[in-house]
Amino acid sequence: MTEFLEIDGGRLAYDVIGEGPLIVLAHGMGDNRAAYRDMAATLAGAGYRVATVDQRGHGESSADWTSYTRTDSAEDLLAVVRRLGGPAVLVGHSFAGGAVAIAAAREPELVTAIVQISPFTRAQRADFGGLVRNARYRKGMALLLGAGMFRSVGLWLRYLDHAYPGARPEGIAEHIAAVEADLRRPGRMAVLGRMGTSAPTDAGAVLGDLRCPALVVEGSLDPDWADPRAEGEGVVAAMPAGLGRVEVVEGAGHYPHVQFPAEVTAAVLAFLGAGARG
Repeated sequence: MTEFLEIDGGRLAYDVIGEGPLIVLAHGMGDNRAAYRDMAATLAGAGYRVATVDQRGHGESSADWTSYTRTDSAEDLLAVVRRLGGPAVLVGHSFAGGAVAIAAAREPELVTAIVQISPFTRAQRADFGGLVRNARYRKGMALLLGAGMFRSVGLWLRYLDHAYPGARPEGIAEHIAAVEADLRRPGRMAVLGRMGTSAPTDAGAVLGDLRCPALVVEGSLDPDWADPRAEGEGVVAAMPAGLGRVEVVEGAGHYPHVQFPAEVTAAVLAFLGAGARG
């Protein structure tokens, strides 16, 4: 059942299932909280209380906020943790991967561990060699830039088709149809455009300040990077030594938690069981 949290500037939608230590799941740009449906159910079955949140400007959350940065998203997630009585493990995909790092650095007493899935957490530079050599990366960059620049739902849907290579889990067509319906609502593509132009420098700047365990999950076929493993390793390298580790899901694109929820959830549970559990 959807619950709402009113905070300065708008309203956040979320739902909660299960009992136990709190995990908060945050989706990426241009998605909604249903992306975590399978993961949330398995985590709840494993003994966690699981909250899935619609980011500002997405799903059932309001879309008239004045700002859409990772720092804004971090503050939203911390507000949800306070409402639900943290501390919590924070899981963020893509744009929200940077947000969970900021939240952990800002209020370490509220965050016991973070999981970053395909995260945009560091300042990005075009890999010109990769653009020449890697057709998957070249196409992904063209579609991402085009969707943001022209605020085109059609180009975003083409990007999603490219970002889900190979395996298509049951229910993915319905999920993408719901995402499309969201993005065709007035102002929603403008939100995506604003988030897409929000540089992840605020997230990259805090990686060295992290004190909680961190897991970075990458898809081996993620078209957003010429070398997804290297990007994940770069994120971990910017953290204090020994704090983070990288898991790569073979055959996954930019949405490993949707394509391979069992594998990603198993990696998260193993990570938490190794000492990151709150």
